[in-house]
Amino acid sequence: DTVSSSTYSSPAKSLGDPGITPLSPSHCMKESGQNVPVQQSFVVVVAVDFGTTSSGYAYSFKKEPECVHIMSRRWEGGDPGVSNQKTPTTILLTPERKFHSFGYAARDFYHDLDPSESKHWLYFEKFKMKLHTTSNLTMETELAAANGKKVKALDIFAYALQFFKEQVLKELSDQAGTEFENSDVRWVITVPAIWKQPAKQFMREAAYKQSSSLSSKKCEKLVILLHNESLRINCHSLKNLQALPFPRKAICNGYTVSIRLGLTGAAHTKEHTRRNRQSRTFLVENVIGELWSELEEGDRYVVVDCGGGTVDLTVHQIRLPEGHLKELYKASGGPYGSIGVDYEFEKLLCKIFGTDFIEQFKIKRPAAWVDLMIAFESRKRAAAPERTNPLNINLPFSFIDYYKKFRGHSVEHALRKSNVDFVKWSSQGMLRMNPDAMNALFKPTVDHIVQHLCDLFQKPEVSGIKFLFLVGGFAESPLLQQAVHSSLSEKCRIIIPHDVGITILKGAVLFGLDPTVIKVRRSPLTYGVGVLNRFVEGKHPPEKLLVKDATRWCTDVFDKFITADQSVSLGETVIRSYTPAKPSQMVIVINIYCSEQDDVNFITEPGVKKCGTLRLDLTGTESTSVPGRREIQTLMQFGDTEIKAMAIDVATSKCVKAGIDFLNY
Repeated sequence: DTVSSSTYSSPAKSLGDPGITPLSPSHCMKESGQNVPVQQSFVVVVAVDFGTTSSGYAYSFKKEPECVHIMSRRWEGGDPGVSNQKTPTTILLTPERKFHSFGYAARDFYHDLDPSESKHWLYFEKFKMKLHTTSNLTMETELAAANGKKVKALDIFAYALQFFKEQVLKELSDQAGTEFENSDVRWVITVPAIWKQPAKQFMREAAYKQSSSLSSKKCEKLVILLHNESLRINCHSLKNLQALPFPRKAICNGYTVSIRLGLTGAAHTKEHTRRNRQSRTFLVENVIGELWSELEEGDRYVVVDCGGGTVDLTVHQIRLPEGHLKELYKASGGPYGSIGVDYEFEKLLCKIFGTDFIEQFKIKRPAAWVDLMIAFESRKRAAAPERTNPLNINLPFSFIDYYKKFRGHSVEHALRKSNVDFVKWSSQGMLRMNPDAMNALFKPTVDHIVQHLCDLFQKPEVSGIKFLFLVGGFAESPLLQQAVHSSLSEKCRIIIPHDVGITILKGAVLFGLDPTVIKVRRSPLTYGVGVLNRFVEGKHPPEKLLVKDATRWCTDVFDKFITADQSVSLGETVIRSYTPAKPSQMVIVINIYCSEQDDVNFITEPGVKKCGTLRLDLTGTESTSVPGRREIQTLMQFGDTEIKAMAIDVATSKCVKAGIDFLNY
């Protein structure tokens, strides 16, 4: 009965939505923590980090919360020199569009298919970025496989989460020696903080989908956690850290995080930390130390999460005595992840061999294209600031063969003709890239990150930063480490935790064990409802005037519950009271709206989106003794990663609840 918000209809004029008007202009906020959800019973917490380039999981048993286990199953396949604590975020469907495999298994099976067969199979990689880049994300959004065929994105994400569910339950059962059920698990799925609300909801819907559900909609054992929060929880939990000075020589070989200190004992560590107090950039080991103990009440620090697809930046402050964490500045960042380097490599290939050939090769030889990008990935990880020897990238035979058929001359001829600096042809069938050429591929992405950080440090909210934590898979890049060090080491001390790629997982597990560790969040959006207010001459626009039963109303008023970037405590509830525009009204429809702006006044303004509906049906309560002026209480609970809304008829205690829906409105 309601009209879509895209028509910007007035709540007073739309069918079945006669309008509501504020009964009490003020609102009350319950004290932080009063409404923290009751803890559901669980035996183990499992965190799934569904990354753009690689994914993994970690878990901890409730009875042993200090022990966080990282995905230990040895995956088939893998790349030499690359940690197997995660697996590539790749998925393979059969020609019949049924799930076949995930990770290395999917990649290797697809690689081994005959070219005549592979074009019928559906192979997906780096598909998570679609959730960030799609402006009008819906349940019907599609993803393109390597062969160009399209499948509903929801199905792909659901297949992937189902795969992790099965792997986790099998590993838990093997370890415990008893069969683990889904009901024993509290699931935590991490998502980038800069994702918009539709993308976060999409991930939850994928988890719920059909038999792929990680949880039941009736069960609260599925938690969506933001990357930046996971990171700050983990950094906060590392109360015993050991700091290493920035290793200038070691970084040349691209093995910065492999450095170890043989020191043991508190005295040794204390002395080592004291000697390096003036050093501004550190690698951190999870052993005894005093780095975290330097943080005091009110100290501020930045967490920079550098992933495959996106980079998140958030500013936090320590609140003592409990050491709770407060978010000072809402998450910012952008699509500056490591896949930006892959795009630069593709642009380089287009410059050498022609965009028309590369596009055609990707469609006609999709498995060979995947092979080429795998070869590039391993060499990309070897890039370092002071490297002097070239990096050789194997070109698949089918690339060399197809190019000759397509152009009529050789790959070697194309390289000579292109005049691309620092890229030569090796007689062993390889592209030989000078280190400067590889570094140039990193430069646009790294420059974006550094510029964003420099802009952040100019903001008044970010003054007096003590530490910068550089985490996430891309943070392992020596080129990125050096760029951040060169630009910001004079402003704050830069910390690179050991095993930066799995820091998110550890923090997510700790959150699953104790969600109350997050006390204050920043609201990403402005939330409120559409109401009628008494029309005030000179204040309200004439076109908003509505005369109803001799009363002059202003339509389309955005009654804000909370504004974008406002601090919100865990469990904080905003309560407003309203009365129907007509006392006899038996169906109360309250539309919930959101906006990225904090200064909106009307629901018809650009960027305001309808994201929920509370429909309170009061038919059948006519005989009840109801006061002449009916009171409808509307509650919104904030502080969680998702918002909850409720409407109550005070006279009858009749109540309706609604989730905020960003995909179906």
